[in-house]
Amino acid sequence: MDRYRIVNDQRSPYTVHIEFALDDNLSRSFLSYASAHEITPFQLGLAMFYIFMFKLTNGTTDLCAACTSANRYRAELQELVGMFVATLPYRTKINPYNSLEQFAEQVREKCFSIIEHSHYPLQHILADSQHLQSTMNFLENEFDFVTHSLDTNKLNLCNSKFEVNPTQSIDDVAKFDWSLTFVYDPSALHDMMSIRLICSQDLFDQNTVDILGSRFVLLFQQLFDSNSLSHSLYDLSIILPHERILTDQLMNKKTDSHSQGVTVGDLFQQQVENHPQKLAVLLDEQSLTYNELLFYVQQLALQIINNYDIKSGDIICQLAERSLSMIIGSLSIAIIGGVYCPLSPENPEQRLASLIERTQARLTLVHSLTNRIFQNNFITYDIDTIINCNDKITNDDLYRLSNIPITPDNISYIVFTSGSTGVPKAVQVRHRNLTAYMQSLGEQTAFKKSDNVIQMATCSFDNHFQDIFVTLMIGAGLIMLHPHGNKDLTYFIHQVMNKDVTVLEAVPSYLDTICQHLEIQNETECLKKLRTLSSG
Repeated sequence: MDRYRIVNDQRSPYTVHIEFALDDNLSRSFLSYASAHEITPFQLGLAMFYIFMFKLTNGTTDLCAACTSANRYRAELQELVGMFVATLPYRTKINPYNSLEQFAEQVREKCFSIIEHSHYPLQHILADSQHLQSTMNFLENEFDFVTHSLDTNKLNLCNSKFEVNPTQSIDDVAKFDWSLTFVYDPSALHDMMSIRLICSQDLFDQNTVDILGSRFVLLFQQLFDSNSLSHSLYDLSIILPHERILTDQLMNKKTDSHSQGVTVGDLFQQQVENHPQKLAVLLDEQSLTYNELLFYVQQLALQIINNYDIKSGDIICQLAERSLSMIIGSLSIAIIGGVYCPLSPENPEQRLASLIERTQARLTLVHSLTNRIFQNNFITYDIDTIINCNDKITNDDLYRLSNIPITPDNISYIVFTSGSTGVPKAVQVRHRNLTAYMQSLGEQTAFKKSDNVIQMATCSFDNHFQDIFVTLMIGAGLIMLHPHGNKDLTYFIHQVMNKDVTVLEAVPSYLDTICQHLEIQNETECLKKLRTLSSG
């Protein structure tokens, strides 16, 4: 929207709108798909509307639309003269990992379940919604599918013949914030299907509505391209071609495919471009899509380089428990060319201070669970402060971030040995080491972008970096445990099952403990979704 929503009694009835015909091949593909999958055009169109809202709202999965029902669901109502039309809320939840076929089936079942409630008056629905203090206002969005009649001669009453006048092409009154309507004329030889987008002038400018129309056509083309039908919904994009070119220019992307993805930051941002609305990180009830994660990573990166004069190659320590902040911090260090040095909160403060002094770190990132450990002894920055930051990232900001000199030979991170045989020793790992490791895992199909990888290792171990960086460079989902969550076996097993974990890496002793626990609880079936199990 271009403007904030105002109270109802101050709203005007004026609209801005667009109507355009679909390509005949697209129209036929749409109708053929509906017929082949035994789904009505209305249901398939509604599924597309949900997907469009899912994309426009940057991954909102709980969606609701107002739809009109003929309300003649019983045989004895079919021949009665009168207006029975009802406005009903059609609410559903999108699983971003589903394909169009899976989601269309879900929408079909939802439509069938709603029919039996179509007699319920709209006033009662609104009263119930208010009583339940629901935040879902379904009267903001509307979807409809209009089919022109093939035979007008059958419209007669008491020997009087009625002529059908074509409906007005565009509504003059804004009944909703915005509505999308499919108009289908089966008798037409060309332009048999068109799309009508009607928006409130109080909220939208004409240019915005035109762009929305272009985005919907792009989505339509992707959904009914035979090569894309089996893709997950998060793979779909509504970024227009000229916007993608501009984004690539701002991010300083090279057209040579062999030159892309040479650093951790390059590969991560490449995955953001490929599927921005795929879930990147999940921790209990918290989650971030790839696009949301990049936003916070860039916000933190800008804070670091603007306020602390950090340059490529500078060491930045991070003291963080398992959290979304840990991921944001580590990736922010990567995209500004810093050297990531993780510190474990389980270590005594004296050892932590010693490691910071040895690395001569310019800055230490902390968060809400660790921001009181060092007091004023070192320069620290609380990662959580950027969570509530509403600053917009400008083109100048993106240009600055994209022009930080980082090469594959830059040090990506350093990790210290335990020091059990003397003074802890620092091990340096370059960007090319990590990207080569990721490539080898991909070739072995040990990691795939469809995987959900559970993050087990503490930040003191090498696997910590592999779990985080490799997962996000390859485009998979990263499942986090809350601090000390790996010590709570019941909680751990619950996360493995509910988050559909497919990749697990752990030391043999821990795996043995898990197996013993599962045998005692008689729950050995809970690991059946695991695709890759690594230990050693």
